[in-house]
Amino acid sequence: MNQKAQELNLTHTHFVTPHGLDDENHYTTAYELALLTDYALKNETFKNIVSTKTITISVGGNPRTISNTNELLGNLNGVYGVKTGFTFNAGRCLVSSCQRSNMDIIVVVLGADTKNQRTRDSMNIIHYIYDTFEYVDISDYIQKSFETYQKYYEQNAYLYKTTTIPHIALSQLENTTFPFKADTFHSLETKFYALNTLSSTLLAHEKIGQMVVSYEGKILCSMDIILLNSLEQNHWQYYFEKILKEFKNSFQF
Repeated sequence: MNQKAQELNLTHTHFVTPHGLDDENHYTTAYELALLTDYALKNETFKNIVSTKTITISVGGNPRTISNTNELLGNLNGVYGVKTGFTFNAGRCLVSSCQRSNMDIIVVVLGADTKNQRTRDSMNIIHYIYDTFEYVDISDYIQKSFETYQKYYEQNAYLYKTTTIPHIALSQLENTTFPFKADTFHSLETKFYALNTLSSTLLAHEKIGQMVVSYEGKILCSMDIILLNSLEQNHWQYYFEKILKEFKNSFQF
């Protein structure tokens, strides 16, 4: 379990036992529980188990019906898991997964005094998220921002011992849809970082910079800036013609 936690980069999570009873060296955070849940839900068997409200099993040849202790399951639109928990130190805990339309969320409530409190807090957070946030595709914003920068860069990049015009492009971004608070799309900011000097030592399709998109001061996504073409080194003829041209201009009155 600790090895898996390290693989998932859960730096504030440590397990002592599989049952999770109180121990000072057995700990995690709400955020890392959400990350762990997101990983676990990719397992279809796990996802099917935590989304099951009731099931009848056989115990010693006799049927027995068992019920999920997740009080939101089957009672709140879109909820399909995940797990309740309780110890004296942790209090009443609930990790919920919910999907409505194209928005899939995980909500973690820890340390509630009662079941009613963890249910109420979980419901309030879920309602708040769906009432406040919406998914927005920012692919057009990214494309327009880059096109403006692309024109500037290709015309103003400093070329060292080459006159080949550089052509640049962005690497592909797997996901361009992100959650935003209503009417805050204007908070997006874009920054470009690229080499100031280009020369023939650079290869075609080499990374020369990065485009970073931020939302409310936090990095939302980043893409590599790629040099599409190789830059040819200037030959001696270029410098000879340049010298002749400068020599000729020096004698014009």
